[in-house]
Amino acid sequence: MRFPQSSLRNGETPPRTSNLPFHSTVSVQKLRRFNILILVFRLASFSFSLASAVFMITNSHGSDSPNWHDFDAFRFVLAANAIVAFYSLAEMGASIWEILKGTTLLPEIVQVWFDFGHDQVFAYLLLSADAAGTALSRTLRGGGGGGDTCTAVNSFCVQSDISVALGFAGFLFLGFSSLLSGFRLVCFIISGSRFLLYL
Repeated sequence: MRFPQSSLRNGETPPRTSNLPFHSTVSVQKLRRFNILILVFRLASFSFSLASAVFMITNSHGSDSPNWHDFDAFRFVLAANAIVAFYSLAEMGASIWEILKGTTLLPEIVQVWFDFGHDQVFAYLLLSADAAGTALSRTLRGGGGGGDTCTAVNSFCVQSDISVALGFAGFLFLGFSSLLSGFRLVCFIISGSRFLLYL
């Protein structure tokens, strides 16, 4: 923008104007690092949840062995981990979009509430499923007054335990994502826009 010489006093310089967006380059770089961190957590959550679902669905060791679909808790573990894996994959796509394009996939107010709300819901879903799976595994090993199934077919119980443990790891990383999306939501509520200035 040019200013006529007559409007400037002696020794004054015209005010500096900038074509840069409202947020500084440093803040944009911080936002990019923040989004990359969220992407890493979502990738880890996807990987562990998918592995848990795969371990559970392949947990069958012949006709003499119990099967995962014979137990409600193990069906719950499979369903919860499959849902979280699908959700994490979709959120990874949204994170990659935001890193590459510098804008959210959905309108920002929708995106921050969507991320926070779904992170909370699916984290609790995964935690409850894995807690149910842990209780059933303990019962199958004879620790809860039930039968001692694992003495006869130990490989079934070992694979079930691995699936549940992977589910807990997926919950852990989904919990980290939930903390970051909660931080992002709070900053959005305070500022009414992107939270760059708070990083």
